Amino acid sequence: MAAPVRNSRFLSFFRKVGSCFLNSIVITQAAATVVRMDSERTAKLEFTVQMTCESCANKVRGALEGKPGVKSVHVDVQSEAVLVETVLTSAEVQALIESTGRRAVLKGIGGSQQDLGAAVAMLFGSGVQGVVRFLQLSPERCLIDGSIDGLQPGAHGLHVHALGDLTLDCLSCGEHYNPFGQQHGGPGDSERHVGDLGNIVASEDGKASFRLEDDQLKVWDVIGRSLVVDAGEDDLGRGSHPLSKLTGNSGERLACGIIARSAGLFENPKRICACDGVTLWEERDRPIAGKGRNKANMDTPAAHL
Repeated sequence: MAAPVRNSRFLSFFRKVGSCFLNSIVITQAAATVVRMDSERTAKLEFTVQMTCESCANKVRGALEGKPGVKSVHVDVQSEAVLVETVLTSAEVQALIESTGRRAVLKGIGGSQQDLGAAVAMLFGSGVQGVVRFLQLSPERCLIDGSIDGLQPGAHGLHVHALGDLTLDCLSCGEHYNPFGQQHGGPGDSERHVGDLGNIVASEDGKASFRLEDDQLKVWDVIGRSLVVDAGEDDLGRGSHPLSKLTGNSGERLACGIIARSAGLFENPKRICACDGVTLWEERDRPIAGKGRNKANMDTPAAHL
């Protein structure tokens, strides 16, 4: 079992904000720099989109239907809902929707056949922010879909860590999640830590968007643990450095977040947060946490994730 989260500020954040809009984190068009990995299985993405008429719906359909990687699109104007079955990242789909001039919020994610569990981690660090979602596609395959901003261009190690403890920020997250006592390796290796997710790659603008599958990670095993992105490239255990077989020698921990259970498809109906009265769209245009979350502050710049 993961150690309990002892940081009172983080607990307060998740109780107030996570319970309301944890599953409505926005990823804007600017974050749609994609690092394509090994996932070509479809997933269903549920968006709330600002639409008022059938003309709006037709424009959204036109932006999505027939695009490579989009299998099906369902639009409901009355409920402002758009359901997309796709192999694209959530960032790519959101960018397509918002190319019509309409704002969109991702509310849920599910498998094409069955829902076996979903989770989300919101990563924070010095100048780094990100949202990463986990979806159990089958008993053997977990989909990881994420967008992280504020990185230096290049490769960065991404790992699930054993503890959900932010008392000392990322330093108290423990080591890589490694229930079988293996050496560090890469995602495709037979010997690796379960938490070894390899590298994500940030483009020149510091953004990385990625979609990958893993055959060792299970959503139900990582809820309550943490996700960490590192400053450098993970050598996947193949380097000569003493840390290679332990951590991949990927440098300091840049940003981290607790992995929490998230809504599946149609499980997140909230439009107004009961804790502070912030609406879905107001929440979209505010930072995830910290200065600027107060509803009275109307000059908050839009969140850039």
